[in-house]
Amino acid sequence: MSIDWAVVAMAVPLLAEGALTSLKIAALAGLLGLSGGVVLGLAALGGPAPVRGLVRAYVDFIRGTPLLIQIFIVFFGLPMLGWRPGEFVSGVIALSLNSAAYVAEVVRGAVGSVEAGQAEAARSIGMTRGQILVHVLLPQAIRPMTPALTNDLITLVKNTSLLSVISVYELTRSGQAVIASHFAPLEIFALLALYYYVIITALALVSRWIERRLPAW
Repeated sequence: MSIDWAVVAMAVPLLAEGALTSLKIAALAGLLGLSGGVVLGLAALGGPAPVRGLVRAYVDFIRGTPLLIQIFIVFFGLPMLGWRPGEFVSGVIALSLNSAAYVAEVVRGAVGSVEAGQAEAARSIGMTRGQILVHVLLPQAIRPMTPALTNDLITLVKNTSLLSVISVYELTRSGQAVIASHFAPLEIFALLALYYYVIITALALVSRWIERRLPAW
């Protein structure tokens, strides 16, 4: 069995277009998931009991159900509520909601592990619980959180492939389109693996670079 290099050459720019869409989705979902996750994580630590209970229920639901099911719930559920955002936006929303739950757990664990004496010292000068979380504990937890957040971002990039089931033209979907028209599954799936490997390796290198330059507090 020989490799069809003509199909490979034709597929490279098409997959690059899909890879760009995957990166856009991952960037948007990552930012939204990080913002939501930080809020949820801090709420789980310092919020009132009902809020902590709601955050725990949300995190348990997201972690206890497959992402594919969550994508379908968002994609088919939003139109039933009167909003039809389209495949791209639905995918971003689903991945953001999923990412926020995992980021919340990272934040909760990292912030909660900061030395208790830090919080006691802040309380002794009159700082509120919210001020202690945001201004004292969270900054000290950023460096310990970085590796875990990077892992979540890498997982998020790979999870964009699941959006092919709702016809988002991301990297995997672009590969499926080429396979359907030229039937070269081995070549295309090998190219897809190479694209994902390069993207994720680049993210890991950037993460290590950032981690080395963060203050150790």
